[in-house]
Amino acid sequence: MPAVHLPPGPKAHFLVGHLPEINRDPLKFFSQCAREYGDLVRWQFGPFPAFLANHPDLIEQVLVTQYPNFVKSSVYRRGLRVVGNGLLTSEGDFWQRQRRLVQPAFHQERIVAYGKVMVDYTEQLIDQWRDGEIRDIHQDMMLLTEEIVSKTLFDVDIKDEAEGVQAALNAVMDFNASLANQYFLPGWMPTPSNLRYQRAIEQLDAIVYPIINERRASGKDTGDLLSLLLQVRDESDGTGMSDRQVRDEAMTLFLAGHETTANAMTWTWFLLAQHPEVEAKLQEELKTVLGDRAPTVADLRQLPYTERVVLESMRLYPPVWGMSRRAVEDCVLGGYEVKGGTTVFINQWAMHRDPRFFENPEVFHPDRWADNFIKKLPTFAYFPFGGGSRICIGKAFAMMEASLLLAAIAQKFRLTLQPEYPVVVQPSLTLRPKHGMKMLVTQR
Repeated sequence: MPAVHLPPGPKAHFLVGHLPEINRDPLKFFSQCAREYGDLVRWQFGPFPAFLANHPDLIEQVLVTQYPNFVKSSVYRRGLRVVGNGLLTSEGDFWQRQRRLVQPAFHQERIVAYGKVMVDYTEQLIDQWRDGEIRDIHQDMMLLTEEIVSKTLFDVDIKDEAEGVQAALNAVMDFNASLANQYFLPGWMPTPSNLRYQRAIEQLDAIVYPIINERRASGKDTGDLLSLLLQVRDESDGTGMSDRQVRDEAMTLFLAGHETTANAMTWTWFLLAQHPEVEAKLQEELKTVLGDRAPTVADLRQLPYTERVVLESMRLYPPVWGMSRRAVEDCVLGGYEVKGGTTVFINQWAMHRDPRFFENPEVFHPDRWADNFIKKLPTFAYFPFGGGSRICIGKAFAMMEASLLLAAIAQKFRLTLQPEYPVVVQPSLTLRPKHGMKMLVTQR
């Protein structure tokens, strides 16, 4: 049967398309499109036609079966120029080479060794907490995961620079929260947002390059990712990475390695504070398995409910809420013709709340993940770490970190939302609370 030219979709302005609706509330717009128009939706990105894939089978075609024909767009790279040509943004043979070189840093035995560092830094953080004080938990989670990724992957303690680094990363995220910045303003144009973004990159470079230079000069091998990046040689030609390539990969893994986990943890505390029955069940598991001692990697197998809480939190608030791919050549998707150059958007936020795959999808219910529920789902009904060959390289690292942090903190403190404090979801590169997350911490 021949492909149909265009799928259904909402009416659009001929020039600006659906940009006003997306800029106003992208989560609402894409969820509404999915609900009202079905598995493949036509929408308009300014004057350009685009599609929304809203079924696991179609998402699998984009990310797996037709993967060579769908690449990350230049628009995506523009928003992520802070990471240069790292794993998040590179394509083709260069991406395959870099992925192959970085992969050993995330082998299981290496990741397990990071567990003690994760718990130690968590305990250092909560040692600063005082019973009855109100803290910005989002800021705390950001600084904590920033310190963990710096120590585990680069063997660097950045406590002194942590707040400055976080301010620079916040500028990057604020830049990407605006469609105009991402898609319509050239990077060279001296707008206030472009200038702030460029200053943020310079601030981060001023920290990263000296670390690279010092390690390269010393020749010291501390067994971390940075040592690996500096020593590794490509099998085909024997070449190593330039300082720029090392910088791009280090920045990519630093950004992805702390931003996503920090947001996942923040939304987990937000959800637990609203569901005392879930928190009580979590406490029961932690007391039974751990008593008063700190969690270890070896304990995680005996903490299934802790893992379910993390999985369910990332279902409702996926740290990466959407992604896009550009068709290189004409193809067919879901029986519809997709012209080369067309953007196909994939939206985890809507997919993870689809009632076809999740009963009572708006309800926070960790036990839905019991009895190996994840194996019963289509692969791309739930995919907080992406999928296909470009699935997040740090997936196991992130899941271990989130479970350990949740256990270590929940053991000692209860976190309560402040009723007068607004919690607003900000879909930037990641899903953040726009105004932070002020919570009352109560010692157990």
